[in-house]
This record gives sequence, structure tokens and C-alpha cells, in this order.
Amino acid sequence: RAASVLGLFSPPVRTWFTGAFGTPTSPQTQGWPAIVRGDSTLILAPTGSGKTLTAFLACLDRLITGPVPAPRERCRVLYVSPLKALVVDIERNLRAPLAGISAEARRSGAEIREPMVGIRTGDTPAEERRRFLTAPPDILVTTPESLFLLLTSSARERLRGIDTVILDEIHALVPGKRGAHLMLSLERLEALRTGTGRPPLQRIGLSATQRPLDEVARFLGGTEG
Repeated sequence: RAASVLGLFSPPVRTWFTGAFGTPTSPQTQGWPAIVRGDSTLILAPTGSGKTLTAFLACLDRLITGPVPAPRERCRVLYVSPLKALVVDIERNLRAPLAGISAEARRSGAEIREPMVGIRTGDTPAEERRRFLTAPPDILVTTPESLFLLLTSSARERLRGIDTVILDEIHALVPGKRGAHLMLSLERLEALRTGTGRPPLQRIGLSATQRPLDEVARFLGGTEG
């Protein structure tokens, strides 16, 4: 089963993962087929089981092997964390897979496009905020509050190309006003994509403690759920 699941990915990604981790964990084996199909997916798994890489690896594979979008439509993946410190960790932790996959591609002679990763929080410098308007990253790592501000500014046009949203620590968002506010932001993001001809956003939720699952799934699905 592990070998067949890894077969969903391009050779550089597959070889890098095997060299770095050996075999997939249970959430990866079960989650990757759905994520690769483009299905919205809710992943409940313990800390340390590779949940975040489960969500990101299929996205990375699409980005490195897919066609190069227009510069101002480059942003395709949105990662939202309720914790600003976790946003910084994720932005840093994405560098290792990207570097490893790129190194494997060079070694094997495969042609790939290395995705750019950007971070947006209340601490993001003004220069980087301006750069987002002309050169948005492929992957944007942010918080619910910063996403709201992006959607209410001229920068929202750079979010029109997003096709996948990853919601980490989703259990912390379900019960409160902060989560309701985030869901409104995601509906605004869906509305931005109206007329593009693309399917609804793929939504991937991650948590080690989410309960009850059916309620969290309805929350994740929004008006499409």
C-alpha cells in the first residue's frame, strides 16, 4: 500500500520522501489519495504523525510539475494557522522538503519549478507586503486575521488563483467567533474565484484533537459542505 501511495507523486518527490522518511505514516497512506484527487479532506492524527506533510506534499508536487502561472496569479496554496508562532514554524519547515526535492531533481536531471513560500502576519515588513502585489508566492502562510486584511485590500486580487486551503489546528477554530470569521473569509475567497471556471476550493483540515468529527467536517466544508 505504501509503495502504491507514493506512486501518486512525481519521481523527485517520491525519491526524496523515501530517502528522508522511508515509508508513509497511516495518515499519509490514507490521506494522500483523497488529497491528490482534489477532494476536501479532514485529517485527525496524533502529533508527530506527519499531518502537515500529508497536506503539503501533494500541493508541492502539483506546484513543481504543473504549468507556470502568470506572475500575478502565482499564489495557489493558502496555509492558515490560528497561532502566529506556528505560522513561522511552518514557513521554516517547508524549506527542508523544497530544498530536498530540488536537490533530488537536479541529481536526476528532472526539470521542476521550485515554489516560493511567503509569510503574512501582523509583523510582516511593509516592503514584503508591497512585494506581494507584484510577485506573490506560490504558497502563502498566514493567520485568520491577516487573511481578512488581505481580502479587504487591493492585495485580494493576488488570491484569485488559490485552489487549496490548509487549516491547521482546526479544533481551535470551530467553537468560537474567530472560526466563524475565518469561514466568512473563505467564502469571500470562493467568491473571488467566481467566473474562473475552476472547481471550489480544496479544503484540508488538520488536528490531533478535533471532536466531534462530523461537526468539524461541516465547519471545514463551509457552504459547499
